[in-house]
Amino acid sequence: ELNNLERHIINTFHETSTSLISKEWLVKTISNYYNPNDLNTELPSTLIEYIQYFVEQKKAEVSPASTTKFNVIMHKLQRMENDLGLKIAIKDVNENFKAKFNDYCKSKMYAINTIQREIGLIKTFCKHARTNGLEVSPQMDNLKIKKEKVNHIYLTIEELEHIEKTEMKFEHLENAKNWLIISCYLGQRISDFMRFNKSMIRVENGKSLIEFTQKKTKKLMTVPLHSKVLEVLRKNGGDFPRAISKQRYNDYIKRVCKKAELNEKVIGRKQENISKDKNVKIFRKVEREFEKWELVTSHIGRRSFATNFYGKIPTNYLIYVTGHSSESMFLQYIGKSNKDLAIELTKYF
Repeated sequence: ELNNLERHIINTFHETSTSLISKEWLVKTISNYYNPNDLNTELPSTLIEYIQYFVEQKKAEVSPASTTKFNVIMHKLQRMENDLGLKIAIKDVNENFKAKFNDYCKSKMYAINTIQREIGLIKTFCKHARTNGLEVSPQMDNLKIKKEKVNHIYLTIEELEHIEKTEMKFEHLENAKNWLIISCYLGQRISDFMRFNKSMIRVENGKSLIEFTQKKTKKLMTVPLHSKVLEVLRKNGGDFPRAISKQRYNDYIKRVCKKAELNEKVIGRKQENISKDKNVKIFRKVEREFEKWELVTSHIGRRSFATNFYGKIPTNYLIYVTGHSSESMFLQYIGKSNKDLAIELTKYF
């Protein structure tokens, strides 16, 4: 009984903002454990309604991007319920639900990794419901969908040097090219690097550092500026390039890489309209062979940094810069397998 109470308290703690933890919080949490029916009457028991409740509860704690993800899953579940004539309760999230959700998403041409990620988020909603005393399936914790291996696209050091030397005819493409170089040598998300300005730079012991708070994680970061970044800043009068929107940046860097003749054929995934009706647009990520420049997006800078410097800079330093929570997540991010690690290890024998 004490083990069950401990699990309940710890689970509730993980679902609660640290600013709300107090003696009163502990008393209420223990009370909810012994009197769950008092709480159950106030909470929705269906999955969709609970997601709405979850989004409302977490709106002050999570990023707008996370809220968007939650709403996307909720709307997908609403379409699934309407199409299949279902009403999904929290306690119904079991192996049977997983199979139906998997089949439904596949029928709508969603990628395996999208389904896998969304099953994980649905489990998050259910675990939150459990901490609030709602009944969940005993199968819920073990629901898993195997992740599909994808080909990770990144820009090599040689390709980056070629991009640097390629002259752009238009100012907006030169501006985007400079941001692309910066992103590949700083390893940050576009939500962070597109906010950079010279006031964030400081010099210590002759080394230039940039200090900022990551938008996604709220983590205060201090990152050294690579010589390639400093070179771009010098060309730009000591400041970062002109900021542009994510949509334009994605469009421009494709054109930059096309101009740099990154025409190698590679297997990758790209958003395409899969609708057969010309009046309807349904976008899904399609995997096939593309010219490399077609697959370049704002995220390629972060992945290029992690991949290019892996094995050259100690992994714990790279993880600090990229912000991954563990080494295993970092290695998965850059697509390193056990075989790759074994080959890296041979360098030390």
